[in-house]
Formats: sequence, C-alpha cells, structure tokens
Amino acid sequence: MGVTRSRAKTAVTRSMGLVEDPRYLEHRVPQGHPERPDRLLAVAEALESHRHALESIPARAADDDELLRIHDPAHLKHIAEAARRAPIHLDADTVLGTESAEVARLAAGAAVDLSRAVARGRVTTGLAAIRPPGHHAEASRAMGFCVFNNVAIAARSLQAEEGVGRVLILDWDVHHGNGTQHSFEDDPSVLYFSTHQYPYYPGTGDFGEIGRGRGVGATVNVPLPAGSADAEYIGVFQRLLVPVVRSFRPEVMLVSAGFDAHADDPLAAMNVSGAGYAAMAAIVRRLADEECGGKVAFILEGGYASSGLREGTAAVLEASLRPDPPPLPTPVEAPPGTLLGQVLARVLGVHGRRFPGLGAA
Repeated sequence: MGVTRSRAKTAVTRSMGLVEDPRYLEHRVPQGHPERPDRLLAVAEALESHRHALESIPARAADDDELLRIHDPAHLKHIAEAARRAPIHLDADTVLGTESAEVARLAAGAAVDLSRAVARGRVTTGLAAIRPPGHHAEASRAMGFCVFNNVAIAARSLQAEEGVGRVLILDWDVHHGNGTQHSFEDDPSVLYFSTHQYPYYPGTGDFGEIGRGRGVGATVNVPLPAGSADAEYIGVFQRLLVPVVRSFRPEVMLVSAGFDAHADDPLAAMNVSGAGYAAMAAIVRRLADEECGGKVAFILEGGYASSGLREGTAAVLEASLRPDPPPLPTPVEAPPGTLLGQVLARVLGVHGRRFPGLGAA
C-alpha cells in the first residue's frame, strides 16, 4: 500500500469549518428512539465556547448526481416514494419522517461541501454536525438509522470534483460502517480503517474483511471486544492507524466521528472517556498535519449519550484548533496475552506484510 513521495514538513496554518443547521432537528423519530434531535443540542453545547474560531459553511442538499456516485437509482426512488408516505419505518431501526428525506440530503450535502472546503484549503479542517448518520447505508438500502452514506458520498465527490487521488476514511464509531466498507472494498484509492465493537450490529467488520480484487488490503478492520477502553483504542491508533496512514499517504482524511464508544453510551458496551477521545483526536491531528497538510474533515455519525457527544466533540475541537499539534499520549504497552496484544496479533496476521511498522509503538 506504500507510495514513494518525499515526506516534506511544512507549517500548517489552522482554520476550522463548521456545518450546522436547525433543519437537522426536523428529522423526527418516535418517542424513545436513540437517534433523536437533541443529540445535536449536546454537540452545540461543546461548540459554544469555540464558535468565534469557526468558519460557518452553509448546509446544502446533495443533488442526485452526488448521491448516485454511491447509491443505486432504485434507492433514491425508494426514499422519495417512502417520503410521500411518511412517517414510515424503512427497517426496524430506520425511520423516515415527513422532512427526513430532505434532511438526509442536507446531511450528505454538508459532508460533501465541508470535505471540498478542506481539500481546496479554504479551511484546514472541519466538523459536520449533521444527522441522520450515514455509514450503515448501503448502495441500495437504508439501515441502522442511516439513509444516505454521507462520508462515502463525500469521498467520491473529492475524487470526482477536486481531483483528489487517495482518501483515507477513519471510522471510530462503535458500530462497523458496513455501507462505507462495501462502497470501496474493490478500490485501492480509498482506504477504510475501522475500530468497532465486535460481535455487534451490523455483524460485519471481522479481521479477515480486507477488501477484494484490486482493493485487497485497503480495508483494515480492527474489531474490539465489549469493554474495550482508552488503552485499547489509543494503542490501536498508535500501533495500527499511524503506520497505515503513513504507508497509504492520503491526500485528505475523513473521519466518521461517532461518539458511541463512550462509557456512558446506552447502545454499546465500550468504555472510552473524554480523555480517550482527546488522545485519539490528537493522533489524528498529528497524522493529518504530517501527511496531508492538516486536511481532515470530521463527519458526525453516532453517539447517543449527551455526555459522550459533548466530550467527543470538545476533544475534536480542541485538537483541531490548537495552533501547534497537541501532545501525544504516552505509548501504550501491549504485552502478549493482553486484550490489546491479542488484537494487534490478529491484525498483524492479516496485514503485517502490507504496512511497514505495523504493531510497533
């Protein structure tokens, strides 16, 4: 997966874009549904003290051409027809209210425009505070609260409209992004790296899922058992994500930023803290500065505890807005037999020959 270009170091001038819009609250779900509008109110609380430093990027509905880079025409037709009968369940988890189809287009359009602003250098980095999430949406199917695959649509728009060659998608949502993986699994120009609770919904994302055809090796899954906490996540980022990014050399990084691995989240069984997210965001910031001029866009996925959304968003903002890179966490030890050691051994067994330094501190 490596390429040969010089690793030039240049100072990165910081600027951060933000997409948010009250229309995202208009995606209505039944009482008690976890993907509720007030998720964004928790995100807004974290944003409040940073707004003076953020550049507003307006939300725009994605058009059919953008959506069709990932989704089948039949999927767009199905969503349009379902919207006329709303409110309606698309599956057991995914609800379409009267405004939801248009709000889902706004989410996809926001991911596209934020990513393009980052690629063009209008802003160095950015956050799309959007809903509904997207990474479960398949080419022909809405699922897992997701209608359109926001991050996948953004990645293809970067390649089609901005001439970006290599895009790395980091998915740290607690659920595996099956739709994102399947969108690119035969494409070596988009590397998908996922940390997720396993076994768990949607059932995909095992170690051996590595892509297919020309894309073999450009899918890196790091399934983690329930109970994994800061040490496991930070250790995976230090010992796996860092060498993968340095080998792949992305031109832009996109983060499917779900905050549902937080210890308070009601839909999962992980134990990541605010400090854990701060460490993860610090590593991503350093890698983006090092490899692609700081160009990284964070696109909101899941997160169903207000505390997790606040702490995770704050971690991203603080790492992104610092004039100098934040300090990196102390390297996590991974002796054989520990949870982290076992996970590293499994990933090394699958990908060890593809990425120099994989597994090293």
